[in-house]
Amino acid sequence: MLAFGARGMALGERIAAYFLQNGTGAGVTRCPEGGLSDWTEAHFSGGDALIFVGSCGIAVRAIAPYVRSKTSDPAVIVIDETGTYVISLLSGHLGGANRLAAELAGYLGAIPVITTATDAAGVLAIDVWAQERGLSVANPERIKWIAARLLAGETIRAKSVFPMTGRPPKEMEFHDDVYDVLITYRTRGRAEALRLIAPAVTLGIGCKKGTDAGTLTRAYALMLKKAGCHPLAVREACSIDLKANEPGILEFCQSHGLPYRTFSAEELRRVPGKFSGSAFVESVTGVDNVCERSAVLGSGPDGRLLLGKDAGAGVTMALAIASYTLRLD
Repeated sequence: MLAFGARGMALGERIAAYFLQNGTGAGVTRCPEGGLSDWTEAHFSGGDALIFVGSCGIAVRAIAPYVRSKTSDPAVIVIDETGTYVISLLSGHLGGANRLAAELAGYLGAIPVITTATDAAGVLAIDVWAQERGLSVANPERIKWIAARLLAGETIRAKSVFPMTGRPPKEMEFHDDVYDVLITYRTRGRAEALRLIAPAVTLGIGCKKGTDAGTLTRAYALMLKKAGCHPLAVREACSIDLKANEPGILEFCQSHGLPYRTFSAEELRRVPGKFSGSAFVESVTGVDNVCERSAVLGSGPDGRLLLGKDAGAGVTMALAIASYTLRLD
């Protein structure tokens, strides 16, 4: 949070205390003379939300050079120094600014100012609906098309490649053939549809010692292409504990935003199923296959191979898919 006067600082400190009470890290800074641009640049890419305790004009001028995309920009909130209005300024849906503005307005006894058309009209916001279910938007440019149809009172048609439980919102109907929204893990599908990607896939990795991140990245791109799997569907990478500190894997996972988990040889040996075993790999690691077994084990109970071992340049990779159910309500 950035404040500009004593009254704003007092309000900012009150809000920071609220966040900290609820387990969220927060801090408030009083803007030094000429420090607006530097503060905004330092926090825009690294924070989940920026709150300006001051005027909208100041906030707009501060963030203008750094605004890029609704999929990556943080939530930006403006609160006047009297605490009368809490304004959602940027990234209302995917960034969570609308939700945060409503929450803070409730805490402060203020008026939330939310101008997003779907929220103002009280109709389904498809990107928020997706986010609440852990789905990622593969083609955010199609959100406007869906929102315009919802605002016009239309019912949108959706298709899911996963089994579902619960009831969809009243503005949505599920079909198997014609659809406007596709919920999937794949890259293929109707080009015009909004594609929502479920985090259902686990990557298993094996590699020679000293394999660099670039080699792993090239193998990964080829693996995804062969499987027709969207990268947003991959929720984590797994391997054997012998590779827990392998620098190339750690760098690869960090650059792709993938959590990394490892298992012992004994845990991998106990994974049921048929795998492409190697006597050499077993002599080195204690288990006949690392990538397939770790992918399946990482995918959880009832996980299954999506694409078996793909080998090259000292790297083996496999993909497994979890037993995933889309919860509609």
